Amino acid sequence: MSGHSKWSTIKRKKEKIDSQRGKVFTRLAKEIIIAARQGGADLNANMRLKAAVQRAKEANIPNENIKRAIQKGSGELAGVNYEEITYEGYGPGGVAVMLEIMTDNRNRTAGEIRHLFSKYGGNLGETGCVSWMFDKKGLLVVDKTETALSEDDLMLTALDVGAEDVKDEEDSYEITTSPDDLDSVREALNAQGIPTAVAEVSLIPQNTVKLTGDDADRMLTLMDLLEEHDDVQNAYANFDIEE
Repeated sequence: MSGHSKWSTIKRKKEKIDSQRGKVFTRLAKEIIIAARQGGADLNANMRLKAAVQRAKEANIPNENIKRAIQKGSGELAGVNYEEITYEGYGPGGVAVMLEIMTDNRNRTAGEIRHLFSKYGGNLGETGCVSWMFDKKGLLVVDKTETALSEDDLMLTALDVGAEDVKDEEDSYEITTSPDDLDSVREALNAQGIPTAVAEVSLIPQNTVKLTGDDADRMLTLMDLLEEHDDVQNAYANFDIEE
């Protein structure tokens, strides 16, 4: 299991997500509100909003809820004023951790996140301390059970429609693109009968840190608690742990 293998992370969290559907809805609604506030309510002119709405629909959020979130973001309805923050820090064994936060109370969130890092052998760092270790990329995951294509055939197809690389991750393929090309590559793959289990802009670590023993246990616990935190939209790390 690793901090950079998206499909491993998704499968690990499936049962948790199903049992915490309300939290998933809240996080997606926050993303829609922020996207609409920054770029307006027109999905065709606001690619971030379009992507957020797509994820919300895939999570079966009712259309009325999506509409209300857009209206809150665009100012048509009163809503909470969320602030976007990025936290950087270190986990056990020197693992680099990046957190994308949306909060209506910066001081409360900082205290809670700092406490979690400290409790499990890590610490929050200064801005820029680990961000240089990650690249922002479009990430698509294709479940191997959903396609009959070989890695070579998928590689040729993906590169032909604008992808940068295809990586074999045992039971899935991870396709990377530039952030701007994510939607067009996803649509092109889907049009050719290649379904994507994940399609999102992500932070991909340049290198990984191998963890074992207590450090591995603490890192997994820390990541679980960070991902469960109401104000954490996304958590990224560069750890690598043997199954």
